[in-house]
Amino acid sequence: MNIVVLVKQVPDTWSERKLRPDDSTLDRGAADAVMNELDEYAIEEGLRLQEAHGGEVTIVSMGPEQATEAIRKALSMGADKAVHVTDDGLRGSDGLVTSAVLAAVLGRTGFDVVILGSESTDARMGTLAAMLAERLGVPQLSYASKVETDGSAITIHRQADYGYDTVESRLPAVVSVVEKINEPRYPSFKGIMAAKKKPVESLSLADLGFDPGQAGLAASATEVVSFASRPPREAGTIVTDEGDGGAKAAEFLIARKFI
Repeated sequence: MNIVVLVKQVPDTWSERKLRPDDSTLDRGAADAVMNELDEYAIEEGLRLQEAHGGEVTIVSMGPEQATEAIRKALSMGADKAVHVTDDGLRGSDGLVTSAVLAAVLGRTGFDVVILGSESTDARMGTLAAMLAERLGVPQLSYASKVETDGSAITIHRQADYGYDTVESRLPAVVSVVEKINEPRYPSFKGIMAAKKKPVESLSLADLGFDPGQAGLAASATEVVSFASRPPREAGTIVTDEGDGGAKAAEFLIARKFI
């Protein structure tokens, strides 16, 4: 099988994340960069499909030069090769532009199945799988907690509030996964060393046939029009119990309409 896994480098959720004051885009230098957590589950699922059906696992990532760190981690987990789309003109691209660029890459690599996390921890839009499927003209199977395929068709358990739905389609297809689908493997020392020799193709917008005006903030249909820093947390209210602690606590809750 030709398995492609999409990987994104994002700011660590434990770091303080900021937007740039000049254009309201993400300030990638303000926080530590890590692989999007849900993409690790996508990589693991791709590797499991490869182990069951053969073929290759290709990592595709779009981002600045430092995104190679996330790519190398994916390769050290066991993926065979990678494609890195990096270009200064991509900065500020929204989901629509991102899906167009990634669809162009997938047109070059070809695929039987494209796997990605159901959302990224920086934007949390959860719409990229649908956008890609539409641009590629293939079925989308979203929020998968289980994936099975016979090489020509694919079946998933689609996570729902009441359990799951069973969804089936033909291949090729785009599949987004949730964290309950598996337990991602840790890169071994052998895998880390092997990743250094695995091929990573670097592509620019020009390589994909995009003019500079077709990507980036200026070409995006959505933008952040304003933002403000979260106010510091206020000191809590201390209720001293002098025999009337219960009444004071109740008054506090009533004032804030909790009771």
